[in-house]
Amino acid sequence: MDTLTAPRVFDRMSALGDLARGRLLLLLEQGEFTVSELVQISRLPQSTVSRHLKILADDGWVTSRASGTSRFYRMATSLEPAALELWGLVRPDVATAGLAAADGERARAVLRERRGRSKKFFSGVAGRWDTVREELFGGDSEMFPLFGLLDPTATLGDLGAGTGHFAARVAPFLSRVIAVDASEKMLKAAKDHLDGAPNVDLRRGEIEDLPIADAELDVAVLLLVLHYVVEPGAVLAEARRTLKPGGRIVTVDMRRHSREDYLEEMGHAWPGFDEAELEGWHEDAGLVDFSYRPLPARPAASGPLLFVTSARRPC
Repeated sequence: MDTLTAPRVFDRMSALGDLARGRLLLLLEQGEFTVSELVQISRLPQSTVSRHLKILADDGWVTSRASGTSRFYRMATSLEPAALELWGLVRPDVATAGLAAADGERARAVLRERRGRSKKFFSGVAGRWDTVREELFGGDSEMFPLFGLLDPTATLGDLGAGTGHFAARVAPFLSRVIAVDASEKMLKAAKDHLDGAPNVDLRRGEIEDLPIADAELDVAVLLLVLHYVVEPGAVLAEARRTLKPGGRIVTVDMRRHSREDYLEEMGHAWPGFDEAELEGWHEDAGLVDFSYRPLPARPAASGPLLFVTSARRPC
């Protein structure tokens, strides 16, 4: 004899067959709350709230997440159509019940208090927030959103990669990074730094004669490199060769400065650059849409001020 199985919707009906659970679900439809917050809002005993949440969770009406020592509950976002239709039938009666309006008002007060705690923290820490953020997340955390602007299918050339610091930071957001440096010791340090990143290709070669095929790169980056080369214009032309049509070259380097000791002690070939000569070199290299932007000064940095330029290979 065939065994009949009741449709899932009948289980759903059972879970919603209590006004207290309906009140909780109405609140959790609007946002996340902890058990203690739901107790404060609903004026129900904690044991009652916990029991009803377990029933709703077991039946898939609510989900939860841990945050520190707290657990936040909210209405499930992946309910099947039959459950949503059932809730649509029950919800109006719950929403118009005598306690729902008071629940909603107290819920808004709880959320205001929660937001107030954050505001109070930031008001108290405003004068030292930059230091706190650096201690927590590092000094360049404000740059993280820029990684989201990168094309994940792109190939980037880190030209003059040094120890691979930049390549390591940018590699997780790109399809491939080709890191080139002339120094065997630098490349060894880069290999250790990159810790076997599978999408980073380390290549030894001179920046004036890059070991990169024509049109192999979507983006070429010269990060604090140009002031070491004898002929910056020739390097830009060589970088252009490696770009795909429409590909972009980005340079970060020092603005013109008077620190002559850098030329002797650090092997610099140029005492920084000014905008006009950079624009001329880019134009001579066949690059278009040149832009130049001074970078903000960093009080803790002891070196010269920096700039960033951008240009592209014509399509």
